[in-house]
Amino acid sequence: MITVSVRWQKEIFKDVELDTTQSPYVFKCQLYDLTGVPPERQKIMVKGGLLKDDADWSTVGVKEGQKLMMMGTADEVVKTPEKGTVFVEDLPEEEQVVAVGHTAGLFNLGNTCYMNSTLQCLHSVPELKSALTNYSHSGRNNDVDQSSHLLTIATRDLFSELDKSVKPVAPMQFWMVLRKKYPQFGQLHNGVFMQQDAEECWTQLLYTLSQSLRSPGSSENPDAVKALFGIELISRIHCQESKEESSEAESVYSLKCHISQEVNHLHEGIKHGLKSELEKASLVLGRSAIHLKESRINALPRYLTVQFVRFFWKRESNQKAKILRKVDYPLELDVYDFCSDELRKKLEAPRQILRNEEGKKLGLKVNEKSSVQKENDVKMSDAEGATSGGGEPSVVPMEEGEKETQMTGIYDLVAVLTHKGRSADSGHYVGWVKQENGKWIEFDDDNPKPKLEEDITRLSGGGDWHMAYIIMYKARVVSV
Repeated sequence: MITVSVRWQKEIFKDVELDTTQSPYVFKCQLYDLTGVPPERQKIMVKGGLLKDDADWSTVGVKEGQKLMMMGTADEVVKTPEKGTVFVEDLPEEEQVVAVGHTAGLFNLGNTCYMNSTLQCLHSVPELKSALTNYSHSGRNNDVDQSSHLLTIATRDLFSELDKSVKPVAPMQFWMVLRKKYPQFGQLHNGVFMQQDAEECWTQLLYTLSQSLRSPGSSENPDAVKALFGIELISRIHCQESKEESSEAESVYSLKCHISQEVNHLHEGIKHGLKSELEKASLVLGRSAIHLKESRINALPRYLTVQFVRFFWKRESNQKAKILRKVDYPLELDVYDFCSDELRKKLEAPRQILRNEEGKKLGLKVNEKSSVQKENDVKMSDAEGATSGGGEPSVVPMEEGEKETQMTGIYDLVAVLTHKGRSADSGHYVGWVKQENGKWIEFDDDNPKPKLEEDITRLSGGGDWHMAYIIMYKARVVSV
């Protein structure tokens, strides 16, 4: 890392950090933040001519303290329109993207599409942004290490910047802190940062946030991330050979959709994912034996994440190979069949209320004096909280003064992270996110594009096109 000064027009930017292990394009993204001049418009004078995006710093010969000159015009400041009011419907499609209010894209800093797509999907969760906003520099508790604290701060600041900008954002600070916390994301190949697995980035980031966003001294909701994304599973472990049986409870942040020749739909894949075989010690037999593990959901999250298990290690090529099989997924997912008997009983009343509400919208007659409505005087609404992982699994705790909500087991699709290519460590990742106005946006790095709902359902695989790798659903709830 060296520091240089950059002259642009009448301004001089001193002590600009230049990381010679990264491409010149990354340096241009830094200058974009300082000057507002997009990387493609920047002309930086160096020995031998203009600095190219993919140049090798060792041949460019930039030294500590060197003065560089940059030419280029910044994006114009938006002025008050001289013409009269123009309705959104009358604007070109490209200008409508800005008018509908979706957030900014993210510059690719060199094979960082795995990171960008993960960030765009998680950025769509308002409750997570709220928890991050409440996290302060001085709010770190003693159980959180410094690198986790800095990654949480970087996530908070980047989400805030995305909300305020319509121009693409360069996630430099976040990327640097992510690599410091998890060095595997800084792996180089021939001097270039390698593509990484988006699922690994998603998992590591959520784990870090789950440690940082704990509420000190709170026994009701100590972990905001677990409350939003945590799925409580209860499992029956049975050994057919010894007839031993036991049970265990665990918390996970995603369900797995296992893909085989028999799996054509998400529902079938999740069902396969909730069953597994494991080898463990048998007290009866005095040796290891095969046990069958069957899991059920015992508490539902506010946001349900499902990972398509598309990658496996292929010894012949020594890399993660990809299963291209088409697996359809719905815009509306009902997880009732995957729930424990205890949770199903708790879901019955809210589900009946939801059916009644939807029946009313369709003009159907509903028995207002039904036993369910006598017991629960509720109306359908959106939730602002999530399950706590204990006590009543189907109840969503709310902020003080707000109405309590109950889970129905029904979820609506709000985000899809796709992968295009044959290997997890190559190809291209993209985030597809549903906006609050119901419209879908494809976040392909720094180029957001509006999409139709039918475009989202076509991401189910079966070829070399983008296919769903991680999908996220939002709970449909009723309020008490």
